[in-house]
Order: sequence, then C-alpha cells, then structure tokens
Amino acid sequence: MRPRVAIFIHQPRCSVQSGNGIIHSLERDFNFKIFTHHKVEKNFFDDVDMIAVPGGLGDANVYKHAMRENQARIRDFVDSGGRYLGICMGAYWAGTHYLDLLTSLDTVQYIKRPHTDTRRPHAKALDVTWQGQAEKMFFYDGCAITGRGQLDVTATYANGDTMAGYQGRIGMIGCHPESELHWYDSYDYMRPHWHQGRHHDLLNCFAKDLMLR
Repeated sequence: MRPRVAIFIHQPRCSVQSGNGIIHSLERDFNFKIFTHHKVEKNFFDDVDMIAVPGGLGDANVYKHAMRENQARIRDFVDSGGRYLGICMGAYWAGTHYLDLLTSLDTVQYIKRPHTDTRRPHAKALDVTWQGQAEKMFFYDGCAITGRGQLDVTATYANGDTMAGYQGRIGMIGCHPESELHWYDSYDYMRPHWHQGRHHDLLNCFAKDLMLR
C-alpha cells in the first residue's frame, strides 16, 4: 500500500499551486488527502503517514490563524511517529516560533544570513547544491536551516547554509523543487531556468527517504 500524505492548504500562504506541485511530484508513489485551517476530525490523521505543508505567497504572521485549530494534533502526530514535510513556508513553520518541531535548530530567512547571495525575496533561480549536484532552484524568500542540532543535510545554498535536510522524521526544504512550468512562465527572466521536471524527481526521492526515517 502506498503511503498517504495529508497536505495542508491555506491559500495563498500555503498555496494551491505549491500543493498541486507536491502532488504532481509525488503522485506515482504516494496517495493524498487535504486539510485546511478548519479543525480536523479526531481520527483524521489515523491513516496518514506524512503531513506536508507547502509554501506560497505572504508572510509567517498568518500562522496563528491558519494553524490554531490543528497545531496540537500535528505535533501529536509527529510525536507519535508521523513524518512532517515542510517546503518554504512549511519549513519555516517547523521552527521555534511556530510548530516547534525541531531540537536545537531553527528556520530563518536566507536573505538575512551572512554571505547570502541574495538580499531580495522575489522569485529567482537560486544556486544550490543538492547531493553534490549544482542546481538552479526556484526560490521565493525561503528559509535556511541553522543551529547546532542533529541535521542530515541534503542541499545547501551558495553560502553553505542548509537549504534542505532532515532532523529525524522532520524534512525541510527552503526552495521550491515542486515548482511547475507555469511558475516559470510567469516571469520572463525565469523561463530559461525551467527544470524539465528534474526537481520533481528530487522531491520525490526526498519524500521517500523521509518515509524511511
């Protein structure tokens, strides 16, 4: 039986577009269900193997409204052995000021980090290294993962900060490997950087590796 992922959608911060990208990246190996800011039923996560929280437009200030009804159940799910996959905003929300799922780590704005190669949050194809391979990955004010806690690194930014990695059953990605062609078509300067679906394969492998944890 294929693992089941519960995807949180809260347009536009945890957007339909990012959620769709996650589904398209993982659909050959995973099944899905959707939840929103409304309170889920007590047994909603009983048949779920992983919660995925996507990225989108906006800032983290929406967290209290978006997660008020379900944050305790998400924490209980992870504490009971479930996996959490956060992309961009979802990765931020794994951090100290939000779901607080991490130990001695935090998620912070990459654009404010020392020696960052960008100080502007707008969409761009950012240089990253994913498992030793150079990539240009869709970035929109994504996070870096910092701190002294245990961290299995999958990808780094140009300054060496962690862009993607795992702490136990928590998987975080600061950029957008789930990005789809129409994202690039929205910006003339981004069109040459369309990844031809290769980044979807990277995300699929990342999620499958998370399932083994």
